[in-house]
Amino acid sequence: MTQRILVLDGAMGTMIQAANLEPDDFGGARYEGCNEHLNLTRPDVIRSIHAAYFEAGADLVSTNTFGCAPYVLAEYGLAERAYEITLAAGRLAREVAGARFVVGAMGPSTRSISVTRNVTFDQVREAYGVQAAALIAGGVDALLLETAQDTLNVKAAALGVRAAMREAGVELPLMVSGTIEPMGTMLAGQGVEALSVALEHLDLFSIGLNCATGPEFMTDHLRSLAAMSTRFVSVYPNAGLPDERGQYAETPASLAFKMKRFVDEGWVNFVGGCCGTTPAHIRALKALAAVREPQAVSGIEVFYPADDNRPLFVGERTNVIGSRRFKELIVADQFEEAAEIGRAQVRNGAQILDVCLANPDRDEAGDTDRFMTQITRKVKVPLMIDSTDARVLEAALRHCQGKSIVNSINLEDGEERFEKVVPLLRTYGGAVVVGCIDEDKRQGMAVTRQRKLPTTSARPSRRSRASARSSSGSRSARRSSASRTSRSAYRRRGARSSTRSFSTTAPRRAWITRS
Repeated sequence: MTQRILVLDGAMGTMIQAANLEPDDFGGARYEGCNEHLNLTRPDVIRSIHAAYFEAGADLVSTNTFGCAPYVLAEYGLAERAYEITLAAGRLAREVAGARFVVGAMGPSTRSISVTRNVTFDQVREAYGVQAAALIAGGVDALLLETAQDTLNVKAAALGVRAAMREAGVELPLMVSGTIEPMGTMLAGQGVEALSVALEHLDLFSIGLNCATGPEFMTDHLRSLAAMSTRFVSVYPNAGLPDERGQYAETPASLAFKMKRFVDEGWVNFVGGCCGTTPAHIRALKALAAVREPQAVSGIEVFYPADDNRPLFVGERTNVIGSRRFKELIVADQFEEAAEIGRAQVRNGAQILDVCLANPDRDEAGDTDRFMTQITRKVKVPLMIDSTDARVLEAALRHCQGKSIVNSINLEDGEERFEKVVPLLRTYGGAVVVGCIDEDKRQGMAVTRQRKLPTTSARPSRRSRASARSSSGSRSARRSSASRTSRSAYRRRGARSSTRSFSTTAPRRAWITRS
């Protein structure tokens, strides 16, 4: 990765269509169109496609597992065979690859937490855990969440993938590739900057763009991503936009010509092809990449707190303590009407919305879940989750595509609240307000600068430091030598990230986004 640009393979579906398969090849008419089932019924076809891409010069091939989420395979009555089908795909690609690289690919599925709302956070997490476990057992070298359309799905899927890694005792690179539609955002509404910030907590190996459009429409988005990302960057566009017959216009030569700028500008570390691309396209991209060095890594809407946009206006009317009207609507179970109060505050200039459902006479967790479902549909600004209950914070964060703010933590009762809240920020991605309060009951809240600085810069306890060392050592012991090499290179490339990422004690990065 530090020596040259790597080349991904091209489209699996395009090659399967070119094979002119019959219903019997899929296992019968009821399975026709389920490309993933071919891993069991026609493994020879899948092997030949992998081999063709390697022969064309690809450094990595992706497994034939784009639609292997159990609830997607359920459309063909194959939900219970998800692990079996995915495992077969991993083994097929591994067999063809030999010592070369295999990426375990997982598509966005046909369901979205934020858009179609016909799947839950936990269902996505569990489905991708199944896929990841099978791909790991099949011998892949990395795991890829591709064609991402909803950041909340990505967050849930990543938790499932990480759980599968822990269960298997391995640590593989995790890659994410999003899809920006012609209107300039993902289907769920986030732009590329908001996507990048929302996923900072995932410690990704790479982030990139694929599918949706041809390379021309990706240019501005890829430029922005490359400028802000501290991870490796990938791009594998469609061969243009399909015409009315479903045909893609970009030839191998024209695709390489249009992607030349991505390489010349130093924006990318991986190039490849998506829908409509073939081994001929990959051969052209291989020639393009061969003479170039890789780049040096450096709510729905992103928000950067800075000196030129202060003071920040936090809307307090979506708070049962701050608004009698809001409280009355919640008590009356009128959650949609309550969310309209938040939308009105944004229209009137609120840059952040404070959300608090802490009514002692009601179920705070239940009210938070119901209200977050509504407010995330109505506003794009960052949400400040205001609760003292870690269970409520977690429930709220599971509704947030972007990087929200937790309000708040302090040292008034020692490190107990830190220990409950900080892991949630790492798991789901979030910023946090830290109150200048410690265990000193006589002085209480720090008021002067002389007292605020020591309070917020206190070193972690000996127990916390020992725990961190133990956890780090445990993770290191599980890594293979190959994984250590790749992660070492990755961390060297990401050395600048500490100056750009949001810190819970020094907010120098973005507070993002949608809900």
